[in-house]
Amino acid sequence: MDPVLYNTHVKLLAFDLLSLIPTSTDPPSFSRQGKLPLSRAETVGVVVTRELKPNKFLKFSVDDGSGCIPCILWLNHLSSPYFSRRCPSDVRLIASMADRFQSLIQLGVVTRIRGRITHYRGSVQLTVSDVVVERDPNVEILHWLECIKLARECYNLVNVPSCKRN
Repeated sequence: MDPVLYNTHVKLLAFDLLSLIPTSTDPPSFSRQGKLPLSRAETVGVVVTRELKPNKFLKFSVDDGSGCIPCILWLNHLSSPYFSRRCPSDVRLIASMADRFQSLIQLGVVTRIRGRITHYRGSVQLTVSDVVVERDPNVEILHWLECIKLARECYNLVNVPSCKRN
């Protein structure tokens, strides 16, 4: 596994993210064009669907113009056994951030989403770790250009450490 981009939030367009192939389950990773193992991604787009299950999760989709990315934001931190071994103050902080993110995710809002790439019922999705509402109307176009540039100069190269640096 190439450690250079594995834990990095790589900027991907929906068509690229949705074409990722699961390659391993421990630790979970996905392959881009059979070359690059990835575990995290970042995307920018408009929230087009939203399904809230209070105190459980928020499922939503982000449309970046090349496709719709399914996303899930977990809201069950205070009741989940997964977090029972963690420091209670840390869990409360994570839960409050998730509640704040949930309130930001509204239909028609342009958002920047970061998260872990996960697989659910045969489809790739993002398990959300960060949400930013974007106010600049040019942010989507800038994200597209950055994705294209990174694909050409970094992600498509077999030897990733030689990515061109600005």
